[in-house]
Amino acid sequence: MLQAVDVGQWSMAAYQGIVGDEQLARLADRAAPLRGLRVLHLNATPYGGGVSEMLRSAVPLLNDLGLTVDWRIVSGDRSFFDATKTLHNGLQGAGTELTAAQRDAYLATSRRNADLLDETYDVVIAHDPQPAAIHGLGDDDGTRWVWRCHIDTSAPNPATWAFFGPFLEAYEAAVFTLDAFVPPDLPVADVVTIPPAIDALSPKNLRLPETLARQVLDWTGLRLDMPLIAQVSRFDPWKDPMGVIEAYRLVRERVPRLQLVLAGSMALDDPEAWGIYERIRAEADPDPLIHVFTNLTGVGNIEVNAIQRLADVVVQKSVREGFGLVVSEALWKGTPVVAGRTGGIPLQMADGVGGYLVDDVPGCADAIHRLLDDPATAADLAEAGRRRVREHFLLPRLLLNELDLLTRLVTEGPAWRPHDPDTRHDPVCGLAVVPNAHTPSLALDGRTYRFCSNVCRNRFALDPGRWAPALDERP
Repeated sequence: MLQAVDVGQWSMAAYQGIVGDEQLARLADRAAPLRGLRVLHLNATPYGGGVSEMLRSAVPLLNDLGLTVDWRIVSGDRSFFDATKTLHNGLQGAGTELTAAQRDAYLATSRRNADLLDETYDVVIAHDPQPAAIHGLGDDDGTRWVWRCHIDTSAPNPATWAFFGPFLEAYEAAVFTLDAFVPPDLPVADVVTIPPAIDALSPKNLRLPETLARQVLDWTGLRLDMPLIAQVSRFDPWKDPMGVIEAYRLVRERVPRLQLVLAGSMALDDPEAWGIYERIRAEADPDPLIHVFTNLTGVGNIEVNAIQRLADVVVQKSVREGFGLVVSEALWKGTPVVAGRTGGIPLQMADGVGGYLVDDVPGCADAIHRLLDDPATAADLAEAGRRRVREHFLLPRLLLNELDLLTRLVTEGPAWRPHDPDTRHDPVCGLAVVPNAHTPSLALDGRTYRFCSNVCRNRFALDPGRWAPALDERP
């Protein structure tokens, strides 16, 4: 049997007052026909990244809504996780390719995990490359399988895709964070776009009184009487931690007492992180104002919460990104963000809210300095970002998207149409939209489309033929 991950009991009622009552009512309505549906989420690690954080919160809430949802993880040795990290990077376009030994390790471990999957579910959702091959190696018992891709696979390494792509042929559906991430020759007919979300009530995001947050940062050794910028992310070359250090040093020339925090979580499925961590340490050690923290040195969710809450600026200088949930985390806490213009980050900061998007190290340094130098503008940008997160990037919206997908998978025909009064989705980014007086909209051929932002509305207006036909088939 695959290892189960323990999760607590959690109630959707806890979100009353955080999101609107209308959204909670729609969740209950969408979940009612699915009561008792057996669903398995399958991934590689119970901690250390956005996938595990979302599952830890989403699984108990789906159970509270009446579904029967489990979360299990695949097992593997160092050779397997070395292979899956190479596979992960190759799917994001890196030039490195799997060796013959890595391909063998991936297949052999996937077969063992397929044998350990001995329970029956109505739907299995396999997250990212690690468990993806299991479906084709087990018995076909009528279970509907979904591949949930959290990374940018728009331009994968050809050799990597030639090896990995065939594993997806048996899947009933595939879910991507953005439409732009879908590879051109994906062998799955039913493709869905569902952006991620954060849990406002998790230890990492719940409200901390300022006095407590300050006590926590005092404990870490940070100086509260000095300006502070922080990047919270896995130690991964795509997050460009070395570029963050370069940008920090440029800002230090104008803000001499500036502190930098680089905080990362070391996960079971990411052996590459140790090498990146050592490089960061070597670069940071000569500078006492650079602080490098990990979950293995006593800095966990509460400490990260306090860092994101009390930092003057949060940085997420990704050069390639799936979504970057830390952007929504920081904005939810009222902290302005400087982030790379990549992946799902611009969706979170659409219409110029939240802070500044940047393309290089000098631009990053300039944006950080502008926010440090103008606290009033920084506060206004952060507050606008918080409002956007509340409307689009909290967990109830994600659950609404996922319930739509599950309904489609287990009933005949599409589960909803864009003209249905109960549920509306942004045709460009896939977000479930609860309309209000400020919701951007556009009328076309007698139908009104609603959007999460003017950015999505403008993309639709430029080429409606790209988006409108797909709506009639999209969950």
